[in-house]
This record gives sequence, structure tokens and C-alpha cells, in this order.
Amino acid sequence: KLGWLRAAVLGANDGTLSTGSLIVGVASSHATRGSILVAGLSALVAGALSMAAGEYVSVSSQADSEHADIAREKQELVTDWEGEVTELAGIYQKRGLDKDLSRKVAVALMKHDALGAHARDELGLSEATAARPIQAAFASATAFSSGALLPVLAAVLTPVAWVSWGVSLTSVVVLAVLGVVGAIAGGAAPLRPALRVTFWGIVAMIVTGGIGRLFGV
Repeated sequence: KLGWLRAAVLGANDGTLSTGSLIVGVASSHATRGSILVAGLSALVAGALSMAAGEYVSVSSQADSEHADIAREKQELVTDWEGEVTELAGIYQKRGLDKDLSRKVAVALMKHDALGAHARDELGLSEATAARPIQAAFASATAFSSGALLPVLAAVLTPVAWVSWGVSLTSVVVLAVLGVVGAIAGGAAPLRPALRVTFWGIVAMIVTGGIGRLFGV
């Protein structure tokens, strides 16, 4: 759960920062409210789909690798049982068991579930950590959309002359909150991560706002 929580926080952070910065840049170019909202919604949808596609491809590659490792391990268990016992016993010896006990443990575990023992202790794979591409893609898209939605709502509710300031303030507050949540999820003190993500969020919005003013017509 911790891994998914941190991934969700990062996705929401990305959605807030990228969408908020884009809206600030467009609004700074003296665009109409309609253009600002189209840009914001486009950024939300495109970003969510991009995150989902990227996560799906990445995690699918991980899943393919895991399946290949499992298939290879199955074959090795069929063709070289004793070698696999020795290999597993060697892993347990490195963890502190003596030679005799490590072999007894390896034999006992392999009699119970040979593939599961090697997947867990040799390959580092388990049901809890198995790659799930569709779940990862959905979670990534949802997290990004959740973060991007707040700057878009700020653009809708703020008077057009103050959109840049309204979106900037909203984005900075959201980024600070996400920084705190991410730090707590990782077991770290929240102040420095919150300040770090807030600082870079402000930098991003200043840069995009400056570009909007420079090239705006």
C-alpha cells in the first residue's frame, strides 16, 4: 500500500504542477477564458492518458520479464533439482543460517512449494509485488487527473483577470500538501519535502508565466 500511495502522490503532484503551469502560461498571454479552459482540460486529459499509457507499457515490460524469469525457474526445477536446492541453501547461508540448517530449510520449502520459494527468495517476486499493468495505468491516470483537476477548477472560479494568480496560489497550496503527504508516506520529516516541491512548483509557474507574457498577443 505504501508503494501505491507514494506513486499516487507523485502522480497527483505531476498533474497539479504541469497543468497549473500550463494554465498560468496561457493565462499570462492574455488569452480568453475559453482558451484557458480548453488548454487546462486538454492538459488534464492528455496528461492522464499519457501517464496511463506510459505506466501500462512500463509495467507490462516488467510483467513480461517476471513471467520469463518464472518460466526459466520452472525449467531449472525440472532439469536440475539438486542444483536449485543448493542455490536456495546458499541464499539462506548468506542470511545467517549454517550450512546444514540452510539445506534443511531449502529442502523443506521446496517440498512445500519449490517455485514459490525460488520466486520469493531468489527472484524477489511475490503475489503482493507482482506487476499489474492495468491497475498501474488506472491508478496513474486517476492520480494525475486528481491533481490536475484543482488548477482547472481554480481557472473556472477565478475572475479572468486574476486567473494566473488564482491558479498559481491553488497549485502551490496543493503541491505543499502533496509534499507533506508524500513525506509522511515515506516516513520522512515533512517540512523539507514540502518546501522543495513548493519551490520548484513556483519556479515552473514563473517560467511558464514569463513565456506567456513574452509571446502573448
